[in-house]
Amino acid sequence: MEEKKRSISRRKFLGNTAAIGAVTTLGVAALASACSNETKKNVVIPVPLDQAPDGPTLKAGLVGCGGRGTGAAVDFLNAGPNLEIHALADIFQDRIDDTNKELKEKHDVEVPEENCFLGFDAYQKILDSGVDIVILATPPHFRPEQLEAAVKAKKHVFMEKPVAVDPVGARSIMTSAKKAEALGLSIVAGTQRRHQRDYLKTYEQIANGAIGEIVAANVYWNQSQLWYRDRQPEWSDMEFMIRDWVNWLWLSGDHITEQHVHNIDVVNWFSGKHPVKAVGFGARHRRVTGDQYDFFSVDFIFDNDMHMHSMCRQINGCTNNVSEYVRGTKGYSNCRNTIWTPEGTEKWKYEYPLDENGEQMKNVKISPYLQEHINLVTSVRKNEPINEGENVAISTMTAIMGRISAYTGKEVTWEEMMNSDLRLGPKTYQLGTMDMEPHFHVPGSESKEK
Repeated sequence: MEEKKRSISRRKFLGNTAAIGAVTTLGVAALASACSNETKKNVVIPVPLDQAPDGPTLKAGLVGCGGRGTGAAVDFLNAGPNLEIHALADIFQDRIDDTNKELKEKHDVEVPEENCFLGFDAYQKILDSGVDIVILATPPHFRPEQLEAAVKAKKHVFMEKPVAVDPVGARSIMTSAKKAEALGLSIVAGTQRRHQRDYLKTYEQIANGAIGEIVAANVYWNQSQLWYRDRQPEWSDMEFMIRDWVNWLWLSGDHITEQHVHNIDVVNWFSGKHPVKAVGFGARHRRVTGDQYDFFSVDFIFDNDMHMHSMCRQINGCTNNVSEYVRGTKGYSNCRNTIWTPEGTEKWKYEYPLDENGEQMKNVKISPYLQEHINLVTSVRKNEPINEGENVAISTMTAIMGRISAYTGKEVTWEEMMNSDLRLGPKTYQLGTMDMEPHFHVPGSESKEK
């Protein structure tokens, strides 16, 4: 990366907002009060609301009508009364049609044609259409520009993770989040574990000292091959890449950023800080399209010399594992529902609700994907803003730092990320010819700018 000095300083988490991700009455917030005795803490996670309170109609616009965007729109409508999907935006008409079809089937609503916008600038048209909330669910490359515009238009935001694919984009999100905070706007991110009730209660236990000081962590997202698209003859280069976006670095950030950011974010949240450097490796063995790796293994180091081992893989026929673990001076936890003593004896376990037969359920009462929107709507209607923008930007930057280390084989520092001019992707967008010659990164032969 070019080492131009910038005025942006190295950022750290902001105490309570980084540790708990939301504020006040939403149920995802920890009402934390630290006593003068540091060994005694009192962090309390209120029970989240099952539904957002009633109020005047809130209109939302969906930018990005793929599967995740459509799912987010349905979750928004299910979050409470008097909620409306007012407008849709996408680059492709068939995506808009698919979203409208699902909204019709599940909610008997259909967005009128005059509120459906096509093109790379369609998000601007949504912001001008009279919406109160915008749902940003395009490929992550486009998130920084779209969030900046949404905040400028003074709209509340739900945005999917990750929120950038490069250091320039991650810093842009941090800046927009600060502006939103000053304007009293809410930003909720798609890091749904911060809204998941078993994770929240486990966080409460650990924040209150159940495992002592966290000294090590392991995070995993090892799964089978992810989806991909076969190119159709009528698709231009750009159309193919966007329809196949999850396999292209400039659009997704590679799967350590696009997917594994969930697990990385949990340790950043539970520890209340982020790594300051990374040393990693990875490779491409069996991917059938795009320009990304199949696996990563990264050693993330924090400023107190705590290490987090990060492992992610997308290859068929291998052992799968999606989880997080933190180890402390007094025990360890899976971050989701169980705490053990150092010897391995179960010390605490989350109590899941009972079903209609009186049997304990295996999952939380309310889906965290739905809970995100309940919390967002509640924050707007109670005029109690929550802002997860900086948290998710920091976790995204952490993943980018690990990716660059794996690509180059070199140690990469947070300071370098906060001063990097690396920006991926074209400067202008049009459905036409692209440079599609994939570049496969070879560790030991590249500079850190890759």
